[in-house]
Amino acid sequence: MPWWGITLVVIGVLVLVVACFSVKVVRQAHAVVVERLGKYIKTLDTGIHFILPFFDRVSRPISLKEIVADFKPQPVITKDNVTMQIDTVVYFQITDAKLYMYGVDQPIRAIENLTATTLRNIVGELELDETLTSRDTVNTKMRMILDEATDPWGIKINRVELKNILPPRDIQEAMEKQMRAERERREQILRAEGEKKSAILVAEGEKEAKILRAEADKRAAILEAEAKQAALIATAKGESEAINLINSANPSPAYLTIQGFEALKTLADGQSTKIIVPSEIQNISGLLASLKESVDFKPIKEKGAKPQSEKKPAKK
Repeated sequence: MPWWGITLVVIGVLVLVVACFSVKVVRQAHAVVVERLGKYIKTLDTGIHFILPFFDRVSRPISLKEIVADFKPQPVITKDNVTMQIDTVVYFQITDAKLYMYGVDQPIRAIENLTATTLRNIVGELELDETLTSRDTVNTKMRMILDEATDPWGIKINRVELKNILPPRDIQEAMEKQMRAERERREQILRAEGEKKSAILVAEGEKEAKILRAEADKRAAILEAEAKQAALIATAKGESEAINLINSANPSPAYLTIQGFEALKTLADGQSTKIIVPSEIQNISGLLASLKESVDFKPIKEKGAKPQSEKKPAKK
């Protein structure tokens, strides 16, 4: 092969190498910082870009997605001198690749240290109980402070969470005892309230039962009195009608005398110890005479029999 052919091949290879080094492809949700001769030139976004080979130097791709940083527990002293171990989780996002590259050295390490110092400052103003019950307040304050501090670094702090709060062992035991006592107290209160409601319900039931029983007795007494009243009225009406019928029939003195004897018989059969009889005994004999006259004791004739007055004398 002639020398010019070899030269063309070498030139072609160099052109291919230069083309490969001059083309830069940036993936989605990433950014690349370009330096030319050590000076910042531009930031490459998603897509195909061309740079000057051997003069431009590109950084490693910087992720623009939200990043979750879980930091190790940090010792924190509360206002009432209780040392606790608290670990935090920070959610942040890189918004400016240039500031992220040139704003601070080791940004993740810087965020971790800033989180630890901010946490100590905030928790140091709270007591143990407030720290345990004010997580939202602590999270909000830390996010605001960290977001403001990381703005020059091109970092946006989206959320800060207290992952674990670990008090000392003796504090944990005391808290467990307190929690157990509180649960027992609530249990006793609930039991007492249940017994109270049960007693109230039983008393109300007995009260309603007595009221219903009294109303039932009242109605029964009313019905019994009404029945007696109706019976007396019916008896009186019957006697009244009987008397009216007797009066309308114009009874004879004999009937009245018989009724008088029946009354005397009933009076004699009673439980009385004395019987008062009228002193006019002749009245009784007179009544008997009138009774004899009024009653006709005629014998009943047998069939075919003749009266004795009509019998013929016997022949001698």
